[in-house]
Amino acid sequence: MALHLIKLCVGADSIQDLREWVADRCMTAMAAGLEPHSVHTTRMVPKRIEELLDGGSLYWVIKGQVSARQSLIDIKTYTGSDGIGRCELILGPEVIETAPQPKRPFQGWRYLKPEDAPRDLGSIGEDITEIPEHLRRELAELGLL
Repeated sequence: MALHLIKLCVGADSIQDLREWVADRCMTAMAAGLEPHSVHTTRMVPKRIEELLDGGSLYWVIKGQVSARQSLIDIKTYTGSDGIGRCELILGPEVIETAPQPKRPFQGWRYLKPEDAPRDLGSIGEDITEIPEHLRRELAELGLL
């Protein structure tokens, strides 16, 4: 069974901000002759890599709510020029919106069990995806979504 990661999306105010960042990174990768993907670097290396790469995703918390996810393609470890070990999370090019789910701030990343992960927004119903993001956030805060 797949295991997921969850992380704060620092610097993004919306899903559109995240999508633009990902698109930029994918274009840079393609220009270098690589597969379209984005990379997120973190200091802590997950110990449960096999479970994460068995269909796991990185869920992004934007402005206090889990709002989107990206598929985990690979996890690579390396040591930086400063001698500090780091981890690259290789992420798929698609940003998939999820049902908004409140989440308090935390540092780093955390494991997210599949049963605790929010559903993809498209699986709830096509009409939901047509509601603007800020309204979906408000509906989720009120417990209506």
